[in-house]
Amino acid sequence: MRILFMGTPDIAAECLKALYAAGHDICAVYTRRDKPVGRKQVLTAPPVKEVALAHGTPVFQPRTLRDGSEDENIRALAPELIVVVAYGCILPKSVLEAPKYGCINLHVSLLPKYRGAAPIHWAILNGEQETGVTIMHMAHDLDAGDIIAQAATPIDPDETVVALHDRLAVLGAELLVNVVADIAAGTATRTPQEHGKATLAPMLSRELSPMDWSRPARALHNQVRGLVPWPAAVTELGGNRCKVFSTSVLDATTSAAPGTILAAGKEGIQVACGGGTVLRIDELQADGGKRMKAADYLRGHPIPVG
Repeated sequence: MRILFMGTPDIAAECLKALYAAGHDICAVYTRRDKPVGRKQVLTAPPVKEVALAHGTPVFQPRTLRDGSEDENIRALAPELIVVVAYGCILPKSVLEAPKYGCINLHVSLLPKYRGAAPIHWAILNGEQETGVTIMHMAHDLDAGDIIAQAATPIDPDETVVALHDRLAVLGAELLVNVVADIAAGTATRTPQEHGKATLAPMLSRELSPMDWSRPARALHNQVRGLVPWPAAVTELGGNRCKVFSTSVLDATTSAAPGTILAAGKEGIQVACGGGTVLRIDELQADGGKRMKAADYLRGHPIPVG
């Protein structure tokens, strides 16, 4: 099938690779503009652009599609299908209606749950035990189109956003290839979403970072693994502000007040939490310092118990 692909980050690149491998004709790729990355602010191409250029595919990086400036170019490319994966630009009606088979989108949640920008993060933050990927026909409203197919996967209670993202990228790429084949064969299904059951997954902010030790250890553990690598959970230890990157929920109870340091040594930093639960900080980064094991941090920054 002749496909116009629109996407930007790693998960989109994984899907694009799968479409190439399946033998589809990728007539062009639309992605966001190159951005400065790192401390040295090196201008870096999006992952999707790198994949497309490696295959000799034309790449377009407009600031927006909403003004109609790309309509003529998209019509000239004559795609049968537009595939969108985490592109980051809103598609106007003129683009949605351009291809013969319309536009489909891959979203990393089991819609209608977690519509929005950060579905993987919010699934973990909320302690969900299952998530997945959805491929849908695109509609004017955000993530509200009719569902073509879904694939579910359990979330491990210790799995981070990074690990879950990588698994969903593989799962999504496999499902996408199957869906495109079904569309070409005329066997793809179409199921309207139950809009009344929709929940949102808004963009993340640093307001989510502070750790409230009156919450149970499991909720704080979810906060830590749901906010890596950015904006990261944050707390104060021994007068130093620290980002917390890895924790463990201990099978222990305590009568100490939430926030009390119960132990600080080679196994990490144990902290009393709400409901008498205990959380151990395993990996952290103090302001101005490097990310390291909590035990290594303690060698230079001893924290008194109690």
